[in-house]
Amino acid sequence: MSSSSSSSSSSGSSPSAPFTLAALGWDDSLAAELPDGLIPARVSRVDRGAAEVMSASGHLRADYGARVRRAAAADPVALPCVGDWVGLRRLAEGRFELEELLPRRTAFVRGGVSRLSRGGLSGDSQGQVLAANVDVVFVAEPALHATDTADLSRIERLLALAWESGARPVVLVTKSDLIGEGLEFLLDEVATAAPGVDVHPVCSVSGEGVEIVRSYLEGTRTAVVLGASGAGKSTLVNALAGEDVMETQQVRAGDGRGRHTTVHRELIPLARGGLIIDTPGIRRIGLYDMGEGVDMVFSDLEELAGRCRFGDCRHDTEPGCAVLAAIEDGTLPERRLESWNKLQREAAWMASRSDARLRKEIQGRWKSITKEMRKTGRNRP
Repeated sequence: MSSSSSSSSSSGSSPSAPFTLAALGWDDSLAAELPDGLIPARVSRVDRGAAEVMSASGHLRADYGARVRRAAAADPVALPCVGDWVGLRRLAEGRFELEELLPRRTAFVRGGVSRLSRGGLSGDSQGQVLAANVDVVFVAEPALHATDTADLSRIERLLALAWESGARPVVLVTKSDLIGEGLEFLLDEVATAAPGVDVHPVCSVSGEGVEIVRSYLEGTRTAVVLGASGAGKSTLVNALAGEDVMETQQVRAGDGRGRHTTVHRELIPLARGGLIIDTPGIRRIGLYDMGEGVDMVFSDLEELAGRCRFGDCRHDTEPGCAVLAAIEDGTLPERRLESWNKLQREAAWMASRSDARLRKEIQGRWKSITKEMRKTGRNRP
């Protein structure tokens, strides 16, 4: 099995300095998965039908081979993405072809957008891999001028996908200099939405918290930064890299948000070790093939639910409900229960997309709920 590539770069690619494969995360277990005769490389950026990769010969461009194209046509999750390890073949004319996608250790996958209504859930059930083989998922949520609120629902959704990916989630409250004395309240609020997850304030401009973030990237660890546009993701990547590797723009006057100029995902090796993936702002965060991701985000609720008098308690009007009791005494925000119910319904719907029987059962349940609401008049304004 090959562990290095030819010294020539592909046609159309600019020559670049070679990479040490070990510094990119290559090891013996990956080498064991590489078919004989192929060149190992790691995807740093994807274009339509091709990928830019980092190899022992530097940056190369590789077109997708027939087998990769067929697999991706059958399942979009099989499409190569940033962070993937792949096997290349050098063709006679000097071009490179991406022939093999090596097994992923972790994968951050989002589903299509789902819409919740009285009739049930609907939406695109296909998945999209945003990053592969990552060790840490940084969820970036910006602090804003003169406010102590955060988009906790967005944080919870990203954390559910992060837990499901197999990577370690960490929440970063970025642009922490914008909020002043409200920072501690904001951190506490975010912490309630992220049980068991580290939460750190970060100001990439002043350097506050940057070294803490860097500590998660020791050795050859790979991280991905996810969040909304203007969350300061690219500024953080530049601070970690020690140079402007990603383009940024100034924040807009009035709301402290930036206009995010990143339009692609890119894997960037850091001079002090580790690798980081910058991403465009995420507007839509659909769940995909949830196992325990939602349960991990709502571990506090799961623990309370275990104390309910009835094992099938729906935490609605049942007597002896520990969840409702916690809401009543103020130890659990009611918003958490609403968010939990919403994500559970969405996760169940996504799971049912390949199970006609379960889908019919869910749709029937929604019809019953709608009929009951009409009888009691609860659907009236």
